[in-house]
Amino acid sequence: MLGARARLGRGLPLPRAGPGLAASRRYGWVSRGSSSRDKDRSVTVSSTVPMPVGGKGSRTSCSPSTLQKVPNRLINEKSPYLLQHAYNPVDWYPWGQEAFDKARKENKPIFLSVGYSTCHWCHMMEEESFQNEEIGRLLSEDFVSVKVDREERPDVDKVYMTFVQATSSGGGWPMNVWLTPNLQPFVGGTYFPPEDGLTRVGFRTVLLRIREQWKQNKTTLLENSQRVTTALLARSEISMGDRQVPPSAATMNSRCFQQLDEGYDEEYGGFAEAPKFPTPVILNFLFSYWLSHRLTQDGSRAQQMALHTLKMMANGGIRDHVGQGFHRYSTDRQWHIPHFEKMLYDQAQLAVAYTQAFQISGDEFYSDVAKGILQYVARNLSHRSGGFYSAEDADSPPERGMRPKEGAFYVWTVKEVQQLLPEPVLGATEPLTSGQLLMKHYGLTEAGNISPSQDPKGELQGQNVLTVRYSLELTAARFGLDVDAVRTLLNTGLEKLFQARKHRPKPHLDSKMLAAWNGLMVSGYAVTGAVLGLERLITCAINGAKFLKRHMFDVARGRLMRTCYAGPGGTVEHSNPPCWGFLEDYAFVVRGLLDLYEASQESSWLEWALRLQDTQDRLFWDTRGGGYFCSEAELGAGLPLRLKDDQDGAEPSANSVSAHNLLRLHGFTGHKDWMDKCVCLLTAFSERMRRVPVALPEMVRALSAHQQTLKQIVICGDPQAKDTKALLQCVHSIYIPNKVLILANGDPSSFLSRQLPFLSTLRRLEDRATAYVCENQACSMPITEPNELRKLLHQ
Repeated sequence: MLGARARLGRGLPLPRAGPGLAASRRYGWVSRGSSSRDKDRSVTVSSTVPMPVGGKGSRTSCSPSTLQKVPNRLINEKSPYLLQHAYNPVDWYPWGQEAFDKARKENKPIFLSVGYSTCHWCHMMEEESFQNEEIGRLLSEDFVSVKVDREERPDVDKVYMTFVQATSSGGGWPMNVWLTPNLQPFVGGTYFPPEDGLTRVGFRTVLLRIREQWKQNKTTLLENSQRVTTALLARSEISMGDRQVPPSAATMNSRCFQQLDEGYDEEYGGFAEAPKFPTPVILNFLFSYWLSHRLTQDGSRAQQMALHTLKMMANGGIRDHVGQGFHRYSTDRQWHIPHFEKMLYDQAQLAVAYTQAFQISGDEFYSDVAKGILQYVARNLSHRSGGFYSAEDADSPPERGMRPKEGAFYVWTVKEVQQLLPEPVLGATEPLTSGQLLMKHYGLTEAGNISPSQDPKGELQGQNVLTVRYSLELTAARFGLDVDAVRTLLNTGLEKLFQARKHRPKPHLDSKMLAAWNGLMVSGYAVTGAVLGLERLITCAINGAKFLKRHMFDVARGRLMRTCYAGPGGTVEHSNPPCWGFLEDYAFVVRGLLDLYEASQESSWLEWALRLQDTQDRLFWDTRGGGYFCSEAELGAGLPLRLKDDQDGAEPSANSVSAHNLLRLHGFTGHKDWMDKCVCLLTAFSERMRRVPVALPEMVRALSAHQQTLKQIVICGDPQAKDTKALLQCVHSIYIPNKVLILANGDPSSFLSRQLPFLSTLRRLEDRATAYVCENQACSMPITEPNELRKLLHQ
């Protein structure tokens, strides 16, 4: 049991919090984001008391006269999220010693509120509660109120989200937790409506009850808080224990696949009823599973599940058919009505997933989607110096000066489309305009194609989300038109909608740049560019890596910085003191650099990856239990927990990515220490994989790669020669997840030759570019023809 039961108030329990983050109850996954159109998945306020069900508060507008004109101390921060709260009538503190000292000195509980700048329900709670002067006064007088951008401080977010999830039915953002002055949590939840309702208790009432209990029953609260913290410490420990080796990859693969197969939606793809998240880590697992089981029925099934899911997502409204890129998630089973926020990490991972789908299927539909994603990132989420912004908001004003609404930038009425596309379509079997053709193909209706159940606030009545209803062939047949003509007409129509949409007020851009997500984006551009043979995409990856090295790397300390920010005139700014990188920053950047080396064959990126891995090992490795902690010991001083992330969700676990990185680095260098660390890491997570393999599909992939051993594919040749490029492109065109690709240019003093002395024994055949495929210290016969190499790699 997590702690004893302690009441707040005279027998009156705290409420459930309102809609938070969507999570798959089936497997206990947690993914980012929350939407006004979520099903009622209210999460319990985390505390040691039972709590009744709550609901959603209506979004009320505060008049300008009620808003504080004088900024609070958040005005000095760089985070877009904290700056959004800089004019609240709340005496906010950023996370730091000043706030903790004040709480201890004045013996007040800390109110911690965590969110991010493109979070819909964070906006709601700010508007309803944090802009309310009475609530602001309560927060300022009786609590020490602390605001945290969860993207700046994922360590703080993870610790207290662990508490919320462990003591309730879920989690989400905004996350609101009450702490003792020693930072131990005792009550928490997600969104709170401002006032009491028939079945809920409002935020103001919660504050009053906690204030009363802190004065009357503080000793009990502190005891319960300590008990909960102790229990969480025991539950969250991940360690090798007495285990010597990781579990069987074959067994973990089979269990993970079976769990996914049981939850698969045959009709629409994906792995839940609703809401549905893209979850690229699952698609990556299915592709890897297919490759190692491709002669079996389960292997074919895995491929079909992944390809069908990707196709249904790309045809659905979760994809922005006008401006490209993917929204955060779908609120319905059909991928139709999205939560409209767009996150950088989704674009990065989905670009790779669609590129891999193209490798496997040969269907250019998938490569076109990948190129569209990267086109969107280049246009909307890219800094002029090469870095990548974090997100675009779901909310925006329908017209200038109006109150923001979710999805306003993305939805269309029939009237708008008819006015923009009035041209008659020649050759159709019935009178038809370009607008009518587009509306038929994308499912637009006069009444709007958003059901009331997906629009509880009635903000989207009469509006439409574009979603592909028919194949090009069916649409062409319906009107007696040529398929190519229909394709041209639709593309022309979408371009006109795109140009018209430019005149709408744009969603808020979170111009914060995170090392971790920039690392994922370097991978997205590098992998897609290499597979499709598009140098311009590889150049974007190179520019992204250069940005990371120039603006987010302290050369003297050898350390990554977590964040930087877009300044005026294209400049880049940093917080003072800088926010240092977390485990995910190192893991994702190292992965990006390894992908970039394979795409560009510039060994400087590989050298930097090795240096960063050394720093990661020094700062985060658990020498006692194995695996990596999410944060440095010093950085998280005072936090009640130091965690190891054990879930592949919207983003892969940094430990899962690190397991892959260690294997690849061993393949590039032969350094035994990295292979040993990989084995220790996989062993430490053995129990978690055995218990719920579907929670760690990316780590199960790493386990398989370890037990099957990586291929070292060595190309000996001049990097600029056509025959060398032909062999490299052959390798890139094939889906081979468990490989390292090495260019040996014949120079024994080169970086890679110094790492792998055997490279100097490999020779070009007849002075032609020559490939070798090596496994377990044994290499194939030399190959000079791409077709022969393809045959060998397909075996």
